[in-house]
Amino acid sequence: MNKGILYLIPSPLGDVPLTDCIPTLNIYILNELQHFVVEDIGTARTYMARAGMKEKLDSLNYYELSEHTPAAEIDGFIKLLLSGQNVGLISEAGLPAVADPGSNLVAAAHSNGIRVIPLVGPSSLMMALMSSGLSGQAFSFHGYLPIKPQQREAKIKEIELLSRKGGGSQIFIETPYRNDKLMSTLLRCCSPLTKLCVAADIGMQTEFIMTKRVAEWRKSPIEIGKKPTVFIIQSFR
Repeated sequence: MNKGILYLIPSPLGDVPLTDCIPTLNIYILNELQHFVVEDIGTARTYMARAGMKEKLDSLNYYELSEHTPAAEIDGFIKLLLSGQNVGLISEAGLPAVADPGSNLVAAAHSNGIRVIPLVGPSSLMMALMSSGLSGQAFSFHGYLPIKPQQREAKIKEIELLSRKGGGSQIFIETPYRNDKLMSTLLRCCSPLTKLCVAADIGMQTEFIMTKRVAEWRKSPIEIGKKPTVFIIQSFR
């Protein structure tokens, strides 16, 4: 029996027309699939309805995958693929398996010789980097920084030093309701010469992307609010 294919299906970064960010091929593949592993069923159903699947939403099979999903459940998804069923993996927003629990399923698919096909779509991380003016030759992604203040400050100083020693751009994200606290900490902890890019609401009409030295940000601080935001710093000797 032939094994199924795991399709990695990007989703919109916000409430924008699908034609602005999702290729036609992705919509075609979505409509051909019956099984979906998703981070949130409600969000996935909304996406599918917008993709022209409203009439068959209730006939589809959904399986939730979060950071708390036990390995036994992931094995169940793999068995589905091994039985010959194609499966779509959909993240909450943007690319699946990047800063996303879907990476566990992708790893398991490779371990079982299952073909993985990534589809083209929006990536807030890469869109922020390409529009930041900071190094695209050398960069690191750190995910979410620690929540506790002392640990967070130590991590910021660590990645700033890494950049200064030649590590290029350092990318990280935050839970939206903590954006402004993180911004304040960055302005307090980083060197005045360090460049900081704030990229909020990427791909939406309210998009804001600005890169300045920390000294300049201190003179004209902003309130980001609860917008999905990517932060990038690059320090210099």
